This record gives sequence, structure tokens and C-alpha cells, in this order.
Amino acid sequence: MIAPQVIEHEGIAVVRDDLFPGGTKARFLPVLFEDADEVVYASPAEGGAQTALATVAAQLGKKATIFVAQRAEPHPRALMAKRLGALVMQVSPGYLTVVQARARAYCEFTGAKLAPFGVDLPEAIEAIAAAAQASGEKPDEVWCASGSGVLARALAAAFPQARRHVVQVGRDLDPAEVAGATIHTYPRPFGQGARIKPPFPSDPHYDAKAWEIAKARHGAGRVLFWNVTGPAA
Repeated sequence: MIAPQVIEHEGIAVVRDDLFPGGTKARFLPVLFEDADEVVYASPAEGGAQTALATVAAQLGKKATIFVAQRAEPHPRALMAKRLGALVMQVSPGYLTVVQARARAYCEFTGAKLAPFGVDLPEAIEAIAAAAQASGEKPDEVWCASGSGVLARALAAAFPQARRHVVQVGRDLDPAEVAGATIHTYPRPFGQGARIKPPFPSDPHYDAKAWEIAKARHGAGRVLFWNVTGPAA
């Protein structure tokens, strides 16, 4: 277990997983390759799992295949995943349901392994919670962005006594998906970037939005913010 680096920025302790190759998701994605040589993921255009999966596949000498909506100009995430060695399949029409259907059909035809949306796996909760505990932090309050709720549930397991807050950046979240954390809804859709740039490398569609809300609304005591990944390079 490699403990995350925690660096203070503007009075908040920030877990800098932008410094971990592939970001937080890369901490648990290797489990998907234990019984597969190729893993497939259906991703929103801006989704960070694309580059995390591509990073892990390259480390293991295996294959990552990304299905994503076709755009006139590919998103930097998809371009980065391709540079890292992933096969990127652009889908038209680009509705996420269509992208997911194409990914399933590809797996049925090739025998490749399909990763679940948000890479929502029990192993993900365990790996992130272990990393959080390895940080040595004992926060009074914890903040993170939330898409599928995986990170929020892991932080609840690691820091059950802390006040927990998530910033919803995409689909509507159910309280159970975020282990009862207070949910704050970001006012822009997922496809639009954050209104501010944090003082550390951060995904403008994801963590940067959570940072904006956390800065404005956090409470007293030791506040911990979890930064999943940096922007696409």
C-alpha cells in the first residue's frame, strides 16, 4: 500500500492523488486484470477512468479499450488514454446508453472483461479506505467529488467519525450511495468545467468543482479534501 501524499493548501489538507500515477482509481484497477488480458470501459467524454485504466494496463502490459462518445474534437482525456496505449472507440450517437451498449456488445464478441460504470467494486472501497487510513489523517471533516459514490463510501469506511460532504457533479445521487454524506449539487453540468482553478492540479470536471464548494462551505477543525486526479495532460 502506497500512502497518499497530503499537502496543505489554503488551510485545507489535500490528498494529492494527482501525484499517484493514474490517480485514485489506479489504486484498485489492477484487480480487474487479475483474470483478464483486456478490460473495456464505457466512459463519459470527460471521465477520468479512461486515463486511470490506460495507465494501469500499460503498467501491467495488458490492454485497455475505451468506448466514448464521438466528438468533432476528441476530449483531452480520450487523447491522453490513447497516448498511454489504450484503444479508444468513438461511438455515434454518443448517448451514454448507446456507448455502454456498444461496449457490452464488444465484450460479448471478443471475450474481453467489461468494467462496471464508475468502476464500482468492493475492492475499490477496500483499497481507497486502506489508502486513506495509511495517510495517518484524523480529519474532523472530509470533502470529495462524487460521480458513482465509490470514493464517498470508502472515505466513510476510513473516517466514520468525520463530518462527510460530497459534491454531486453528474447524475443525482442517493444518500445510500454516498454512505449518508451531506450532498451538495454543483450548479453546472458535468460537461462544463469548474468556475475556479484550485491551487493544485485537479480535474476541472470533477475535483475542481468539489474544491470550489468545499472552500466556500467547509466547517471548523481539520478539513480533508480528496483530490482524485489532475487534468488530462
